[in-house]
Amino acid sequence: MTGTPRPSATRPIVAGIVTALVGVTSTFAVVLTGLGAVGATPAQAASGLLVLCLTMGLASIFLAWRYRMPITVAWSTPGAAVLATTGLVDGGWSAAVGAFLLSAGLILLTALWPRLGALIARIPPSIAQAMLAGVLLPLCVAPVTGLVTQPWAVAPVVVVWLACIRWAPRWAVPLAFVAAATVVGVYAVSTGGHAEATSLVPSLQFTAPTLSWGAVLGIALPLFLVTMASQNVPGVAIMRSFGYEVPWRPAMLATGIGTALGASAGGHAINLAAISAALAAAPDAEPDPRRRWIAGVSTGVSGIVLGGLSAALVALVVVAPEALIPAVAGIALFGAFGAAVQQAIDDPGERLPAVVTFLVAASGIAVFGVGAAFWALLAGLLVRAVTHRRT
Repeated sequence: MTGTPRPSATRPIVAGIVTALVGVTSTFAVVLTGLGAVGATPAQAASGLLVLCLTMGLASIFLAWRYRMPITVAWSTPGAAVLATTGLVDGGWSAAVGAFLLSAGLILLTALWPRLGALIARIPPSIAQAMLAGVLLPLCVAPVTGLVTQPWAVAPVVVVWLACIRWAPRWAVPLAFVAAATVVGVYAVSTGGHAEATSLVPSLQFTAPTLSWGAVLGIALPLFLVTMASQNVPGVAIMRSFGYEVPWRPAMLATGIGTALGASAGGHAINLAAISAALAAAPDAEPDPRRRWIAGVSTGVSGIVLGGLSAALVALVVVAPEALIPAVAGIALFGAFGAAVQQAIDDPGERLPAVVTFLVAASGIAVFGVGAAFWALLAGLLVRAVTHRRT
């Protein structure tokens, strides 16, 4: 006599662990690159990585348990890319922390004031994605330049990534990171290099926030926009494709509060997971959709545990060859860059404004202390207004 197989108690738990591992190991280099670019010391960057793991883990646990859905929360990888290309602003690291806090306030305002969400939705997706693609371009070029400047360090990572793309796509970037860690170990042994004498035990480093116009326009607004347009909105759509309707206001409240709590410790932003959301929400995680929420809780718990590695990851970055970590970060962003370019130029009627937006964002210009992402958005909207009025 045959019947329906009993559900596995461990399957959604394992799916959550995999989701957290893939999410953290795939993009932590992008986060550390971004935090370092806006002025964080290695200790402050480690603190930022730790608090991001804690806040996104707690938010995942709460949302998944409360709403019985496999809702997962991640750090804002596009937001970290914005930081990496913006660089230092007036006021330095403390102003960047103030910008993180302001961005958190805007996310909370989106939850409490629906008209702000409607206003964000009016920004053409082509321009938002073109801005993101322009921001990502300099980072995605890093593996190419690294192959020329330090081929002995970058080539093994690229080879492992290519092999995994063919045979194990889900693990391509995490295993590329493993290859990078191996290169760092060999490099450290052969050169006698070592990381700075800092504790490998993670700790939180708090910074009093300040603000400057450069931080508001160059960090806070672009960080908020790319987090909403490239993470939260797609995250809701991906969950809907698996039959789950994410409660928008509670999700924005949870991620906004989490971002606000983590800002002074160096966390730039957390948001609904987008691409990695499918790892916990798909049937592969658990055939019974009513039990997949366990994968969301498991993702959160695993993320908190992985936060314990934050100081060790920073130490690894400190001792790495100069071209290696930017190359790993660039490889991690290839998929996001390709998707952004495709969406930016998909509509022929929006192509010219999108191209202008992309070029301004990729230029890396800074005017009046404000980075390229802000000016790219303005330029794209201006060109769009002119061309649509003409037609």
